[in-house]
Amino acid sequence: MKKVWIISGLVAASFALGTLIVMGHDIFTPGDASQTPVKPSGLPWQVDALPNGASKVMGLTLGPAGIASTLGDAQKLWGENTQIAIIAAPGEDGLLEAFVDPASAGFITGKIVITAHLDKADIRAMRERAIKAEFMESTTRKYTLTPADLQAAMRAPIVALSFIPQANLDADTIIARFGQPAERVRSNGHLEHFLYPAKGLDLALDTEGKELLQYVAPAEFERLRQPLIKAAASSPSTTSASQP
Repeated sequence: MKKVWIISGLVAASFALGTLIVMGHDIFTPGDASQTPVKPSGLPWQVDALPNGASKVMGLTLGPAGIASTLGDAQKLWGENTQIAIIAAPGEDGLLEAFVDPASAGFITGKIVITAHLDKADIRAMRERAIKAEFMESTTRKYTLTPADLQAAMRAPIVALSFIPQANLDADTIIARFGQPAERVRSNGHLEHFLYPAKGLDLALDTEGKELLQYVAPAEFERLRQPLIKAAASSPSTTSASQP
């Protein structure tokens, strides 16, 4: 299933577009470090590179099976705010996902979507046993798992994490917090992607909507990048620009 579901399926039914302001500044804007005696952890820009192309972000590890955190680990972090279900568009098996609202990433708040790995056969079987199925947005459906399947889902390894911050971002704030991207890809007139392969991060800056931060293990970053590059190359109105 294409990652577009994150924006069209969940954000459309999410929250009013608000900006968190602290002392007159967006909370993503760097402040006086001397005023913060204890360094906060779990912030969106704090990504630790691990061996074997894995990474740790927001308290979760993204990487191969056996190393990656599980949906159970995510629930331990965010508790009852974590909703686990199978999300499927027409003609697709679906994905096992967790939706956290509200979610805290350090002192940053927003919404989190977590995608876990599960074999297609298991996903289909869980859909057939689902307690209920309901439409989320358009024709995308959400399948509520049985208690037994929910317990099995808790053991599924996490393969991707997406964060929708409540605070609004701009290019200067992104670079100040995350550093210079390895590449910037413009999808259209209002959507630009800041790519950080070493962090496994695609940060989509949307001047007409909400920003979206998508994380995968750095070793898997090309599966985020390649669709963007192909889309930009096929559209005469978009460009792709590498940064030094």
